Amino acid sequence: MEQALLFEFFGTALMLLLGLGVVANVILTKTKGNGGGWVVITLAWGFAVFIGAFVAAPSGAHLNPCVTLGLAFAGKFSGNIIGYIIAQMLGGMFGAMLVYFFYKPHFDAEENPNLKLGVFCTAPEIRSYGYNFFSEFLATFVLVMCILFAGQSQIAGPLPVGMVIMAIGMSLGGTTGYAMNPARDLSPRLMHFFLPIKGKRDSDWAYSWVPVFGPLAGGSLAGFIFSFFGM
Repeated sequence: MEQALLFEFFGTALMLLLGLGVVANVILTKTKGNGGGWVVITLAWGFAVFIGAFVAAPSGAHLNPCVTLGLAFAGKFSGNIIGYIIAQMLGGMFGAMLVYFFYKPHFDAEENPNLKLGVFCTAPEIRSYGYNFFSEFLATFVLVMCILFAGQSQIAGPLPVGMVIMAIGMSLGGTTGYAMNPARDLSPRLMHFFLPIKGKRDSDWAYSWVPVFGPLAGGSLAGFIFSFFGM
């Protein structure tokens, strides 16, 4: 079990390194990818999830507390739920820290504190907590339900999950930035708070509960509903 937690930590860290890394590359000042746009971000996030899941295959490649809870509610996981979640959250923090150090000259050169925060965590385009919660809830419901059904089919594996992430990002990501994962949003948000980032703003704690509880609710409900399919 300890080895499984290590895989969860490393897979989540790698996923965040590449996922947050593409955001930094697209939005920070003087990067090669500056201005690459939403399509670059959604494609790279899909590949980041694929790579993290491929590496963490021995642990089941949850990489997300919502997936862990969804699998548990569906009766597909009876392991160390708390341990998995802790490993994922710590992995997310480590991956975010690596992105900061990798892009530090660009963080220093960037004058817009909102863009600096945007590398680490999501924010809604229109702030309406009820709608924002629903966006994260539904996107994560779709994600976990697709993972559960994929696990019963011939296309199970990390690649279809990466493709689901791409599709969700392009279709349902325009409202809140499709966090769908506390290890993807809360962990990096904590690192934004703790790291000595030049000219940073506050970490937007007023919104921080949405990309945590919305995804957790959506993933858990997906697992609960899937349990009735008897698969």
